[in-house]
Amino acid sequence: MLTKFPHLRQDFAASLVVFLVALPLCVGVAVASGVPAELGLVTGIVGGLVTGFMRGSSLQVSGPAAGLTVLVFEAVREYGLPALGVIVLTTGVLQIAMGVLKLGRYFRAISVSVVEGMLAGIGLVLIAGQLYSVAGAKAPVSGLDKIVELPGALVDAVGSTKALASLALGAATIAVLVLWKRMPAKVRTVPGPLAAVGLATLAALAFGLPVATVEVQGLLGSLQPPPLSEFGELAQVGLLGTIVAFTLIASAESLFSAAAVDRLHSGQRTEYDKELVAQGAGNALCGMLGALPMTAVIVRSAANVQAGARTKASRVMHGVWLLLFAALLPNVLAYIPIPALAGILVHAGAKLIPVREIVSLWREHRGEALILVVTAVSIVAVSMFEGVLIGLALAVAKTAWEASHIKLEVVDKGAGPVQAYLSGNATFLRLPKILDSLEALPQDRPVELHLSGLHHLDHACRTALENWAERHSAAGTEPVKVTAIQVTAAK
Repeated sequence: MLTKFPHLRQDFAASLVVFLVALPLCVGVAVASGVPAELGLVTGIVGGLVTGFMRGSSLQVSGPAAGLTVLVFEAVREYGLPALGVIVLTTGVLQIAMGVLKLGRYFRAISVSVVEGMLAGIGLVLIAGQLYSVAGAKAPVSGLDKIVELPGALVDAVGSTKALASLALGAATIAVLVLWKRMPAKVRTVPGPLAAVGLATLAALAFGLPVATVEVQGLLGSLQPPPLSEFGELAQVGLLGTIVAFTLIASAESLFSAAAVDRLHSGQRTEYDKELVAQGAGNALCGMLGALPMTAVIVRSAANVQAGARTKASRVMHGVWLLLFAALLPNVLAYIPIPALAGILVHAGAKLIPVREIVSLWREHRGEALILVVTAVSIVAVSMFEGVLIGLALAVAKTAWEASHIKLEVVDKGAGPVQAYLSGNATFLRLPKILDSLEALPQDRPVELHLSGLHHLDHACRTALENWAERHSAAGTEPVKVTAIQVTAAK
């Protein structure tokens, strides 16, 4: 056996670690998304047994992700749980199509600032929403209301014994997660999320704390295959927008995670298009089962690499352990306190906010830092989809502005023609600057306009330069002489 599978021992050990990390996160993401807890386990199982078995990124682990929690919650609230299967299934089909068309590599061209801004916005909304669960209160609907009304909710919690118990348990869970990395190495062999939830569950049972716990429906009872009638909802523009948001965010998060995982090991590199097909296959199956959408999850993937995994067998086996747990021990979930799961997601949401990156970007690339912040704020203030679109629009506008850099150098020797040298990229974005500089040249002197230094000349600039030359020549001076244009002129 070891001869045929030389890395079985390392992969087996790594699979147990990933299982212990994934279990509380699968349950927590499901509860925070407003769906039965078992559906999070179903997505984790599919991520291991289906996506994990396919080609793409050999050590990356997939499952329900905190990054999609806010979007899933909004979709379930607006369209209902049966429609979630339609959304996830269609998302999976689109991902498969993009992978087959070899579009996966192009996701690496998405501005990193937009992706980090997207994750930061999700993190802020996730933290604010889950703090209500920590305090045993119901969260408002909109992201902005979640943040604005949070202080009042925390103040109200002080006056309730039940809310205080919930708040204490949630705060203790967060404290364990923060302090766990400072524990001795032998203690840290138990993953922090599992330790935090385990300790919170024991505390709630030992002291009889009046806190809400996970509702259990059973694995088969929680499955929600979408009825055929729900596919008629695809005619709604809002639902289609939600599907596009799911597809873009899930694909971008998975492929960015793959790039990060590749930096953690020296083994086989990710095949981006095949990874996108694998993610799509997993999401298509999750949609047919009515489960949560999946993405590659960097926390589980990093745990897999750090635990010594060598092949994709580790992530497949982690799916087996999740399946066995869901089939044999589902009632254990009923003992898990909701505030503990909320604490885990508050901690996960905090990790989504790239504070160090924002500080670094502000020092070196303030434009990128602005895009990150505006994207995050837009997601909180408006919605996920619109916030991402605003971020992408800003990134495109910034790139276009920077790409249109142009320089005008004027050489006037006092006698003879004035020589003007244009270099760079002449686009309509810098047209006012170009014309202001040319119109400031002496009207009573001949001009030689040198365009050989231009890399690009668009149609608007070509037309404007021709019109300026005609006006300048009409003032009674010699016609403007233009050098041979050795540029790529837009038609």
